[in-house]
Amino acid sequence: MQRSVSDAAGAASARSGVGAALERYFDIPANGSTLRTELLAGLATFLAAMYIIVVNPAILSDAGIPFPAALTATVIISFIASLGMGLYARNPILVAPGMGMNALFSYTLVQGAGIEWQTALGCVFWAGVLFSMLAVFNVRQWIVDAIPAQLRYGITCGIGLFITLIGFKNAQFIVQSPATLVTAAPVDAAVLTFLAGLGITAVLVARRVTGALILGIIATTILAIPIGRLWGDGSRFAPPGSDATTLVNWQGLFAAPDFSAVLQVDILGALSVAYWPFIFVFLFTNFFDALSTFLGLSEAAGLKDEKGNPRNLRQAMTVDAGTTMLASLLGTSPTNSYIESGAGIAQGGRTGLVAVLAAMLFLPFLFLSPLLSLVPTIATAPVLVLVGLFMMAPVQRIDWADYTIAVPAFLAMILMPLTYSITHGIAYGFVAFVVVKVLAGRGSEVRLAMWIVAALSALMLFSGH
Repeated sequence: MQRSVSDAAGAASARSGVGAALERYFDIPANGSTLRTELLAGLATFLAAMYIIVVNPAILSDAGIPFPAALTATVIISFIASLGMGLYARNPILVAPGMGMNALFSYTLVQGAGIEWQTALGCVFWAGVLFSMLAVFNVRQWIVDAIPAQLRYGITCGIGLFITLIGFKNAQFIVQSPATLVTAAPVDAAVLTFLAGLGITAVLVARRVTGALILGIIATTILAIPIGRLWGDGSRFAPPGSDATTLVNWQGLFAAPDFSAVLQVDILGALSVAYWPFIFVFLFTNFFDALSTFLGLSEAAGLKDEKGNPRNLRQAMTVDAGTTMLASLLGTSPTNSYIESGAGIAQGGRTGLVAVLAAMLFLPFLFLSPLLSLVPTIATAPVLVLVGLFMMAPVQRIDWADYTIAVPAFLAMILMPLTYSITHGIAYGFVAFVVVKVLAGRGSEVRLAMWIVAALSALMLFSGH
């Protein structure tokens, strides 16, 4: 009995020692938080963003990267990047492969431009190199000042519309039409399942349920089980060469990680001049997504230094940049800070411990690829639609009365889904901004960096890439 009491006291002391060490390293009391609050915030952040474990491999598999390999890459890079954000930048922000960036990778570079996915990974690598240079030499302000914030808002909204279109397409809710290009699909078992999943997910989001998106994926997957078994036919969702009529097929629970996409990146091939515009678009989109997300979260959480600037901005941008290069080596699209980190911040999370715990929670899924491959594209489609909705938020910040900004912002926004190309939407937006400003007699408002960006965009458009 005495030994039991002694052992219990020792365990409690050890726990107290670990807790005290964590509090000291992350300055938890100084940030107005507690160890319990930080741990709960880390769990909330992970639940809000864990949908990427399924959605990112689903999108990358459209580029030819095997789903298990893409899942392995997604989990590893999310673990490393979030751990780096927590330990090095000491901010409560989760980092994982970015939505929008994966769509750019699969649908614009690979499917649209016909680039091999290995070469597309090379473009990601070089964008990460350039991003790292911007972070190391601290030149972000020059670039930020050159491209108007409202044009960036239009680009963000355009990516959101593009992701929404992909969601509707993956659910085969929108299909091709010889007469009208696209049209709504006839209402059948699959369409009803998608609409039910979208409704359930939307309600969970509206009620602000923690982990709403992943719960929506689970619910839609369950609803899809009867298709091809009890009613309907899922054969049109089957991969080429497959005769499957069911949407959800059990393939097991556990499997070893699939490292087949690791180091498949074509670094030298991506240096071809023809691919420079794509490298630039990756750089631009990743840089501004990371910066805007970090600035927004820092403002919301009061994560500022003594000068009132966002806390550890340079370190945070360095993590984003470095892990983008690493992502390409592992076999996935670029990483980004996640706006879903706001879930943990809303729970009171204020330190890097939030990101560290979220990073740890990714690791078990490294061995669950058969289980996660149960999820059909129709189950991730509602999430894509709603992610597009989330990305539309900045539309209200565009000055629609100033046509020198409204026209390029609108073109960037609407041309992404209509051309099925994020690259073309951004390029036309940049070129339109310079042309409209100059012809409206306001050319002095165009900065040197914007002239360079627009010239590169025009070069890409006229060269046919």
